[in-house]
Amino acid sequence: MTTVEKGSVPARAGLVLFVLILVAAVANLNLAVANVALPEIGRDFDASQTQLNLIAVAYSLGLAASVLYLGAIGDRYGRKLLLVLGMALSIPACIVAGFAPNFEVLFGARLVGGLSAGLAYPTTLALITALWAGAPRTKAIALWSALGGALSALGPLLSGALLEKFAWGSVFIVTSPLAVLALVLAIVLVPSHVNETTDPVDNFGGMVSVVFIAALVLGINFAPVDGMGTLAIGLGAIAIASGAVFVFRQSRARFPLYDLSVARRRTFWVAALAGIIVFGSLMGVIFVGQQFLQNVLGYSTLAAGASTLPAAIAMVLVAPQSAKLVESRGSRFTLLFGYVFIVVGLVLAWLTWKEDVSYWVVALSYVFLGIGVGLAGTPASRSLTGAVPVDRAGMASGTADLQRDLGGAIMQSTLGALLTAGYAASFTSQIASSPDASSISAETQSVLTKSFSSAADLATRYPQYSEQIIGAAKQAFLDGDQKSYAAAILVVLVGAVLVFFAFPKHDEEKRLLAQYHSIDARRSQSVG
Repeated sequence: MTTVEKGSVPARAGLVLFVLILVAAVANLNLAVANVALPEIGRDFDASQTQLNLIAVAYSLGLAASVLYLGAIGDRYGRKLLLVLGMALSIPACIVAGFAPNFEVLFGARLVGGLSAGLAYPTTLALITALWAGAPRTKAIALWSALGGALSALGPLLSGALLEKFAWGSVFIVTSPLAVLALVLAIVLVPSHVNETTDPVDNFGGMVSVVFIAALVLGINFAPVDGMGTLAIGLGAIAIASGAVFVFRQSRARFPLYDLSVARRRTFWVAALAGIIVFGSLMGVIFVGQQFLQNVLGYSTLAAGASTLPAAIAMVLVAPQSAKLVESRGSRFTLLFGYVFIVVGLVLAWLTWKEDVSYWVVALSYVFLGIGVGLAGTPASRSLTGAVPVDRAGMASGTADLQRDLGGAIMQSTLGALLTAGYAASFTSQIASSPDASSISAETQSVLTKSFSSAADLATRYPQYSEQIIGAAKQAFLDGDQKSYAAAILVVLVGAVLVFFAFPKHDEEKRLLAQYHSIDARRSQSVG
């Protein structure tokens, strides 16, 4: 096993970083490609809004639930091994999703795809942490973070272009060639066994962490669904219980999966929460926004996918400046600066994304969001890796992945739940106030309030009422997505307050990081 000196970079650094970003690209694209296809999937499967939410969140769920456990396994048994296994598993998962005959198979394939990313994705940042050090590490993380976020934003564009010519299954199959390329290059170029630990893995803690995150995300999705209240409460109870067991286990285990003494460090836990909000906000808005553009504004899949391009461009352009700001002004300043732009983008969407909004206003909202995520993404990830010993890089990278994936899963689930509840409540209210309310059967009302795609399908079967049905469905969708944007604004403001008061200023941050490094070095020597 080799080690890395301060300020060093690996041999063939550019090629290795390219491979790691390519592996991350497979995960990020798979994470994002489903959103544009949701209206078509909804029509094909006659899916409810909750089923569409679950399809959108399934990949994030599989990834978020597994990253902590698999990150620890990578630290112990080899990060390159997990990288290769993850890319190998992602290929059949993508193909099965592309040919899925029903909701259940598609959800399962997306979940397995998320697990394959859980094998590969955590190791990308862990390997950057292990192979690079000092300022070169900050620059590598900035590029990794920016391109990852940009690819998440570019996913809808790719999906939209494919859906112009092919069926919705194509959006899942398209990443397979990338996965094959990443698999071959990872085998050839990525170094093995760098700064890994010999500590045993806490398998029980890992399994409990999977249950905790899965129950939390699924509980949020089922909460607004009629008749699912008991299930949602049960999942919530499982999440609380398993979360408590996980914390208790990690505080007692000799070799914890998640070192709570490290997690309590201010540069770690505040950055972790800040990143969940940053990346979750972007993914949540793209999730709701893609449906808004197609359902309400009538955009084609290509136009809807292209709408996120300004966010991707902004993230790539801003990332180098983010790395410079982190080095010169500190993570706290850079995080808060990014939060300002995220709030501006969300407020603009909340105020203007109505039925008559122009594309340029939508694009401006995405530009602000892209700038904000580009600024805040680097310090959110870099603070995690700087606060942990390098032999626990899997813990840091797992947490960084949770920023994206748990953040995305929670925000998509929360915004989707609010959209579902708001849509159903608005449509129900419109039906109740209609002079023809008595002639609308309970079965018809159930179809109308199920989802926009269900209402649109019903409109095609009753062309004489098509205009009224689509008009009511658009209004119901707008009522639901307004609640989603308002909730996102509130969450980001809470995150900004947390960073402002809890994250150390630049000089204090440097002092704390030096202190953590000294503590970890002494601990490593005593163990050795």
